[in-house]
Amino acid sequence: MNTRVTIAGVEFQNPVMTGSGTFGSGMEYGEFVDLNRLGAVVTKGVANVPWPGNPTPRVAEVYGGMLNAIGLQNPGIDVFIERDLAFLKQFDTRVIVNVCGKTVEDYVEVVEKLGDTDVDMLEINVSCPNVKEGAIAFGQKADALFHITSCIKKAAKQPVIMKLSPNVTDITEMARAAESAGADAISLINTLTGVKIDIEKRKFVLANKTGGMSGPAIKPIALRMVWQCANAVKIPIIGMGGIATAEDAVEFLMAGATAVAVGAMNFVNPYTTVEVVDGIEAFMDRHDIADVHELIGCVK
Repeated sequence: MNTRVTIAGVEFQNPVMTGSGTFGSGMEYGEFVDLNRLGAVVTKGVANVPWPGNPTPRVAEVYGGMLNAIGLQNPGIDVFIERDLAFLKQFDTRVIVNVCGKTVEDYVEVVEKLGDTDVDMLEINVSCPNVKEGAIAFGQKADALFHITSCIKKAAKQPVIMKLSPNVTDITEMARAAESAGADAISLINTLTGVKIDIEKRKFVLANKTGGMSGPAIKPIALRMVWQCANAVKIPIIGMGGIATAEDAVEFLMAGATAVAVGAMNFVNPYTTVEVVDGIEAFMDRHDIADVHELIGCVK
C-alpha cells in the first residue's frame, strides 16, 4: 500500500499534516502523538519579531467548532529557529513553517532567515493584515496576493505554499493569482470570520469582537472551495477545514487535495492526526486501493 505523496518535489510518507496554529511546533503534543507517524508538522505562524497577540478573551467555543482571535502570538523567528526547529529535527517527518507578517518586507525577512535552515517548505499566511492597504488581508485582493507571492518566491530557497483566506467572493481568483505568481502549492481554507455575543452581558465574547471560525461546521464550505480550486489550478492543494475523521480526509482527497491538514480537532482529541493516518490506510485496505493517488481528485 502506497500512501506517499509529493508536493513541489518534496515527498511525504503520507498525506496527513497538522494545521498551523493548532499544534504549536509539536512540543505540546509530543507525549500524545508520535510525530514520526505524520506526513508533516506545520508550525504555528512565525513573524520577524515577537508578537504578543490579541488581548483576552480570545478563544470561544461555538456550535460545531470554535472562534479564535489569538492574533498570531509567537516568539519571533530567532527564538523559533533556536528552540522549535531544534526540537523538530529529532523526528522523521517533514517540517513546514508557517510565515506571517504585516508588510511584504516582514515576510521576506523571515523567509530569508529560513533559507539557511533545513525546513522542507514554507506556508505563507496571507490572512495577516497588509498595513499599507488599510489592514486588508493580503489574501483578500488578487493583486496584493500576486505581489506578495512574487516577492516571497524571489527570496525563498524552499518551495512556497500560499495559504488562502476563504473570506473572499471568488476563491478560484485567489488560487489563480497565487499560481500565476509562482506559488508551488496552495493550502485552504484558513478560518472564516465570525462573532459570538454574550446576551447576558450584552457584549462580544472575544475582546477582538471578531474571530476565526474553525471546526467540523466549516467542512462543507472548505470542501467546496478545495474542489473549486482543484479544477481551477494545476499546482497541488493541501485541503483543510473541519477535518475530524479519516472519512473527512478522504473526502478532501477525492475533491482534489494532494494532502490534508487537521486543525481544530487537535484541541478536542490530541490523537486525531494519527487516527486519520490509520483511518486512511484502513479505508484503502477495505476498498483494495493500492495507491493513495487513486483517491486524489477521483470525484469530478
